[in-house]
Amino acid sequence: MPATEDERIAAARAYIEALASHKADDVPFAPGCTRIEFGVKTGFSGDQLRRSLNRGPQYLVIKSVSEPEFSVNGDEVHARFELLTKPTLAGRRVAARIDETFLIPATDGKIHHIRAMVRPFIKS
Repeated sequence: MPATEDERIAAARAYIEALASHKADDVPFAPGCTRIEFGVKTGFSGDQLRRSLNRGPQYLVIKSVSEPEFSVNGDEVHARFELLTKPTLAGRRVAARIDETFLIPATDGKIHHIRAMVRPFIKS
């Protein structure tokens, strides 16, 4: 049975929540899932992405994520949210506005590809 729109949004939400919780064991990655950020491949497989989210230093600095806004267009689930990092400097934190596009086909409801656009900013 094909995955519903809500199930595909839930798959994307699981990934976004794992950015801050560092608990990605239940994120439904397809085995060959890839991730692209700033035109650079930063994810090479579902297992590698899961390990990175669980223990990768590039993710461990993330403190929290805002409630995402989702839209669905065919097999793509788009999410917009902000993330906040843990380190502070003079009471300010590095944050980022994130636009991610997930390829999550209805045929299996798994994340096959992630394309991220990240716009950092300083939050007081």
